[in-house]
Order: sequence, then C-alpha cells, then structure tokens
Amino acid sequence: MIYLRSLSFYIIYLLSGLLAGLAGCLIGPFLNISNRIKFLSAWPRFANWALYKSCKIEVVIEGSENIPNAPFVIASNHQGQWETFFYQYFFFPMTTLLKRELLFIPVWGWALALLRPIAINRGNPAVALKTALREGEKRIKKGFSVLNFPEGTRKDPGEIGRYARSGFELAKKMQVPVLPIVHNSGDCWPAHRFLKFPGKINLTIGAPVENIESSAEAAKKMEEWARQKLELIKLNN
Repeated sequence: MIYLRSLSFYIIYLLSGLLAGLAGCLIGPFLNISNRIKFLSAWPRFANWALYKSCKIEVVIEGSENIPNAPFVIASNHQGQWETFFYQYFFFPMTTLLKRELLFIPVWGWALALLRPIAINRGNPAVALKTALREGEKRIKKGFSVLNFPEGTRKDPGEIGRYARSGFELAKKMQVPVLPIVHNSGDCWPAHRFLKFPGKINLTIGAPVENIESSAEAAKKMEEWARQKLELIKLNN
C-alpha cells in the first residue's frame, strides 16, 4: 500500500511540476517579483497537499507566534525536499540560498531562477560566502527574508550537521533576526528515497535571535538548539 501511495504521489508530483514549470517560464517574466513568487508558490502548495492526500503525511507546526516581521534570516535543518516546498509558500516574501546546479534543471530550474534565488557554488566556500553576503544584502534591503540551510546539504533523519556561519554573518551585517527552525521531514520523506511513509512532520519554530555579535557563536548555539529540539520530536513521535 505504501508503494502504491508513493507511486500515485510521484505521478501527480512530476506531471504537475512539469506543467507548473512551463507555466512559470511562459507567464513569470511578465509578472513583478511579488506576483511571480505568489504564482509559482501555488505548485509547492499543491505538491504538499497531494503528499498529504496520497501518502497520509500530516504537518504539525509549533511556534508560529515566533515569526517576526520580514525581513529576517531563516536557519533550518535540511532533510529532504519537503521543507523546500513548504517554506516557499509559508514565508512571504522570501528568497532561497541554494546551490547553483539546481537552476540548470530543464524547465523546473528555469522557473526557479525567476524567483531570483541566491545561487552559490558550494565547491568554493570563500566565494560562496561573499556571494551570500552580497546578494543577501540586496534581498534584505528590498524586504525579503532569506532561507538558509546552514548544514549545507541534506542529513539523515535524526541527524543535525555542523552549521555554517554564512547566514548568521548575513543577519549580523544587516542587523536582522535569525529565525531557527527544526523538523523531522526525513522520517516521512527520506532524501533520495522513492517510498513516502505516513505519519507526522513536526516543525518547531524557535524564538528569533537578534543582535548577533559573533556569527560563529550564533551558528554553534543554534546548531545545539536544533539538535535538542529534534531529540524532543523523536521522543514525542
């Protein structure tokens, strides 16, 4: 049954993604950036609805009251594709810090590029940091929050990787808060896995961290916070 549910989701996911990408490429260039984000965010919202309906995956959110007024930097752990979809429509206006290779994917990547993400070369950390700071400053000045996955890559369920300081350095430079988020999406949608498992994705939003003095120290503390909260999620599931 899990196999059939996962198969039905992927059929809907791939076909709708192709249609959304084509629509985005055709219509997106004629919209201003705010309307473009709203238009293209309809697909990830639909994809998560299809995930719930086909695979019986429920989302439980804790701490929504902690979300400050934009702009701010979002620091989230990264376990798979689910969170990239969810954040795209949950936060507005928002831009994403991502690896540039994603923009090379035919149709879908081209539509993604229309959202003006901050595309970096993760193979060159020094250049990536400079790009993140330069482009992030531009987005924040225009009122956009910046989504950052400080682990840099997806981690297995239950794991928290080392947090890089680039997003925290951006928040320090622009004097905006960092919003910590942790979730267990990999329990239901493991990275690079076909099967989707029914259950709950628990997403916890912590209190925003303001007036950062040391990006390295802030990254370390938020990494530890995420590790502790993820342990609590595991115990409660």
